[in-house]
Amino acid sequence: MNIAEPGRTGGADLAVRTAGLAKSFGEHRAVDGIDLEVRPGEIFGVLGPNGAGKTTTLRMLATLLTIDAGQAEIFGVDVAANPHVIRQLVGVTGQYASVDENLTARENLWLFSRLQGIAAPRARRIAIDLLGQFGLEKAADKPIAQFSGGMRRRLDLAASLITRPPLIFLDEPTTGLDPRTRGQMWDTIRGLVADGCTVLLTTQYLDEADQLADRVAVIDHGRKVAEGTPDELKTTVGDSTLQLLLTDPGEVPAAVAVVRRVLGSEPVLSPEQGRLNVALDQADLTADVLIALRTAGVSITSVSVAKPSLDEVFLALTGHETNEDDR
Repeated sequence: MNIAEPGRTGGADLAVRTAGLAKSFGEHRAVDGIDLEVRPGEIFGVLGPNGAGKTTTLRMLATLLTIDAGQAEIFGVDVAANPHVIRQLVGVTGQYASVDENLTARENLWLFSRLQGIAAPRARRIAIDLLGQFGLEKAADKPIAQFSGGMRRRLDLAASLITRPPLIFLDEPTTGLDPRTRGQMWDTIRGLVADGCTVLLTTQYLDEADQLADRVAVIDHGRKVAEGTPDELKTTVGDSTLQLLLTDPGEVPAAVAVVRRVLGSEPVLSPEQGRLNVALDQADLTADVLIALRTAGVSITSVSVAKPSLDEVFLALTGHETNEDDR
């Protein structure tokens, strides 16, 4: 379809643009003024804990929820004003597979194609092609009830590609999958972009955002708190991170005071008792911190220096981890 048609505005050079996007449920402000810009051909990650507003944002962009305030555009088309056009531009895969348990994989894809107005002969060809693309041809005629979680997610993703939309929304695409199947799904997502799609995915898995996303927006309590490439976000907490595990968790306040005095910065306290992460502009500052801790009588069980991770970025930005419910 020609995306320059109905409702197109000045943001057509972006796959997604939001400004001040907001949504409330009663007194709860689920999404609170989020600005996003997603470029064509990239994987853009929205990272945050459960309840942060990730799914609500995605559902507004997909026209599944009304927008309370702000503006959203898909390839320059206003989401609120032209929902029928938006639905032709996006494919959506939710956290839970939406396939029919009583049908086979082939029958599901054929049915979804027919529901979208595709003639029966072409619907059969599309089903065959998608089953092959997602490595499901051998299971094409098995009931979905016999599918593993990973197979269901791949079939659900295949269904979202029936009309070959230029933009794919993936909401927590690997939730509940084992590590091997998660890796396979990552490869599938990279393949979509290689084929010309743009992907906007939500995730609470920091390693997933680090591995897949070209750029990441970190959201918490419905607000965007940071945005950048994974490497750009990591540099916000220093070039290196000194990871300390204290022998006595009760000495954390003393250790924090030492770090403040030596480096003039705040360490990030981990939820694990007695553990703290110290951002270092230079790795050789490690010795200064350790000598000062020994002088202050603070005992250390283990110490390591590593490149910052997105875990530390998120902890530094929000004060909690992504696996904590944010309600």
